[in-house]
Amino acid sequence: MSKLKAIKNFLYVFIFSRLKIKNGEVKDFTLGKLKKPDHNPLIEPEEENDWEKWQTFNPAAILIDDEIHLVYRALGPDGASRFGYARTTDGLIVEERLSYAIYAHKSVGTCLNIEALASGGGFQGCEDPRMMRVEGEDRIYMTYTACDGGLRIGLTSIKVEDFVNKNWKWETPKLISPPGEIHKNWVIFPEKIKGKYAIIHSISPEISIDYRDNLKFNGEERHIESTFTNGGPVEDGWEEYIRGVGAPPIKTKYGWLILYHAMDKNDPGKYKVGAMLLDLEDPQKVLHRSKDPILEPDCWHDNNGFKPGVVYVTGAVAKDGKLYIYYGGADSYVNVAYADFEQFLQNLIQQ
Repeated sequence: MSKLKAIKNFLYVFIFSRLKIKNGEVKDFTLGKLKKPDHNPLIEPEEENDWEKWQTFNPAAILIDDEIHLVYRALGPDGASRFGYARTTDGLIVEERLSYAIYAHKSVGTCLNIEALASGGGFQGCEDPRMMRVEGEDRIYMTYTACDGGLRIGLTSIKVEDFVNKNWKWETPKLISPPGEIHKNWVIFPEKIKGKYAIIHSISPEISIDYRDNLKFNGEERHIESTFTNGGPVEDGWEEYIRGVGAPPIKTKYGWLILYHAMDKNDPGKYKVGAMLLDLEDPQKVLHRSKDPILEPDCWHDNNGFKPGVVYVTGAVAKDGKLYIYYGGADSYVNVAYADFEQFLQNLIQQ
């Protein structure tokens, strides 16, 4: 840990541990039973690697053979977003991190507009990966935002064996959202539902899912038609605007766990994270929704960076009875929060 990072950690722990909130409780790094380890960030910009010397954030996460693999977005001086790789066994300490990018989207066009600037600061390449292995298949699918003449959804895949062995033989990507439209935050379910692949492409104003016989996206079915709106304030909820799905769904005995990004009615200008459970058979039906944010920017690595006050979840893994949530802090760092998984679900259900 650098001296600067150590000083920042100490100051934030010292200050936040002494701030009082309503009902006389002491605010610490625990929100809704989610804990943030003191050694966050897990990944931060690396000066020696030009492609990731500015920002490292918004990681995908996938569990394979008891190890958690992270694929994170990175930016350097050329303004191109690429994906890097890291690995952790215990979910909290990065044991391996590659010095080179493992994926780069070859754009047809750049994104020189305000939407690109608001989308993390880059103007070409690939952004915000989500990874999922569909049950029974030997492939990992990855959706991401492709800066390709606009902000569109890219889809690629790789064999599990190649991924684990670091043979980065990614399939040629498909752009699965229509041209001329801005789309982000699309995720694939880890199981087929009623025999079909399922992709969430919007959760505002309602849960919108596209069902497919395959993920080839050829011919007339090469695009998913999606309508997204911020949806306005959620009645009786904390959300002023819902921005989109975070990590891919996690199956539980209570329903599909969905994490999502929203802006708080009482704390405008910040991205926070909520949670909901969807019906297993009919995932367009919401069973439970968190009455408060489960994750919010309250540490230096969430409030100091390219976009202060933003926590942006793109990866989550259930392992050894714990839920690990991987997110971008301030569009500059890769962080983790964790909780006892069953207790987290019980808290959500009982709200």
